[in-house]
Amino acid sequence: MLTFLLDNIGTIVVLLIVVAVVAAIIISHFRAKKKGKSSCGGCGCGCASCAMAGKCHSNNHK
Repeated sequence: MLTFLLDNIGTIVVLLIVVAVVAAIIISHFRAKKKGKSSCGGCGCGCASCAMAGKCHSNNHK
């Protein structure tokens, strides 16, 4: 087992970095959604110019 780890340490490190980056992106996305931020770009100018403006948000905000 130790031989396997030592032989593949570079691949394992790269894999851990990729997993960490993907996890950070997913966590960031869910935090932004929880704060009510839009996923339609992020320019701060609303979704009026977004092609998916009618699909992106429900009109049932409370």
